[in-house]
Amino acid sequence: MTGSDLRGRLTDGLYGLGWGAVKKLPEPAAARLFRTIADQTWKRRGKSVLRLESNLARVVPDATSERLAELSRAGMRSYMRYWMESFRLPTWTPERIRASIDVRDAHLLTEGLDAGKGVILALPHLGNWDLAGAWVTTDLKVPFTTVAERLEPATLYDRFVAYREGLGMEVLPHSGGAAFGTLARRLRAGGLVCLVADRDLSASGVEVSFFGATARMPAGPALLAQQTGALLLPVTLWYDGTPVMGARVHPAVEKPAEGARAERTAAMTQALADAFAGGIAEHPEDWHMLQRLWLDDLDPRREPT
Repeated sequence: MTGSDLRGRLTDGLYGLGWGAVKKLPEPAAARLFRTIADQTWKRRGKSVLRLESNLARVVPDATSERLAELSRAGMRSYMRYWMESFRLPTWTPERIRASIDVRDAHLLTEGLDAGKGVILALPHLGNWDLAGAWVTTDLKVPFTTVAERLEPATLYDRFVAYREGLGMEVLPHSGGAAFGTLARRLRAGGLVCLVADRDLSASGVEVSFFGATARMPAGPALLAQQTGALLLPVTLWYDGTPVMGARVHPAVEKPAEGARAERTAAMTQALADAFAGGIAEHPEDWHMLQRLWLDDLDPRREPT
């Protein structure tokens, strides 16, 4: 067995332990455990924490080093809250899910679905997008389709797919090229598609201005909206120091009437980026971006050490 295989099996085993054991802990004990994990991880100042702090420096450019340290610590606590909740979500009742999220302007989603043209919800890595998805399937009782990046080892990917399918989601693999066609069919049938859409470093990513610098975001949401006529609704999420997560459905991104497809896609993706930036600026500690995002950060020589 190679070192990579061993690390993969260990990672898979740890996630399996999380889903198997954490959901059995009393909630106060689970919350304390994950806050301790967050604080210890933050204190070690590893690459993920330093990258988070570097990203937050873009979002809050006038922050002092002390303020950035506070934000990154709060960010790790928010990130660990996401994991704690996700490990426990399969045991939550519909009533508990409903009580754990406060959604503003949900009528934009429900009216869009009632119109029968399909709806795309696009979210950044803010708050707990799995909880938001569980609210859609349990409170609104609307099934939806999403995509998941293939993880290694395959058993870990299978765990994530089973977890999300258990919450009522249809999960498609991101790779392989077939996902786009399936998503388009779901939308043309009046269905709902939900996509996390604030990072795409592939050649197909669309360049956007994001907090004053260039980043790439996926073209998929804008292309799907153009090809199917579906509404494209940005969504932002946040924690506010209570057990209830906040959520907002933003007005639909307009489809430009003129221009080549690439130009229309760029304009719509920029509109998404602007909506995401507004939500992230209001709640920077809840943006779980522990990876490089901006193009001028992609030089490995600039990676935090």
